[in-house]
Amino acid sequence: MKNKKTCFWPGNDELMIHYHDEEWGKPVHDDAKHFEFILLDTFQAGLSWRTILHKRVHFKKAFDNFNYKKIAKYEEAKIEELMLNAGIIRNRLKINASVTNAKAFMLIQKEFGSFDTYVWQFVNNKTMVNKCKTHQDIKATSTESDALSKDLYKRGFKFVGSTIIYAYMQAAGLVNDHLVDCFRFTD
Repeated sequence: MKNKKTCFWPGNDELMIHYHDEEWGKPVHDDAKHFEFILLDTFQAGLSWRTILHKRVHFKKAFDNFNYKKIAKYEEAKIEELMLNAGIIRNRLKINASVTNAKAFMLIQKEFGSFDTYVWQFVNNKTMVNKCKTHQDIKATSTESDALSKDLYKRGFKFVGSTIIYAYMQAAGLVNDHLVDCFRFTD
């Protein structure tokens, strides 16, 4: 679809266009994919999504295919190995947070049966559709991201401020912030 109307943010970046067209905003119901998005958004804190997306393949390899069960068992030697990996964002606090978050993620699974069941309750089990007409209409946080962020912090998660969580909610399809004239927008 060469002349399709789309959101503004992918620009001319092929990887960003593919991500927008194929992933962003599609409802996620797979715990492994939820964790992948949480891990990537943890590393996005303070950085652009473009930076993270272009390193995604490196993150996938470095973090054992985003396997939260393996990540939860990372010890200091693995953390040091990750700190030397130029393919990822080498931030010790974010790397440690990924290990902490993997452990907390599994506790939520144990309590709720799945992370998916837990997270979708924050949007009443249906995608929030914001009907944004321009990029200025897209929010950075919401009441729902505030509540989810607060609850995740209470459960031991790190790097899950409301802005990060809102970005995660957009990626995982809990929120639909495609512009109304974007071909991916559906009501």
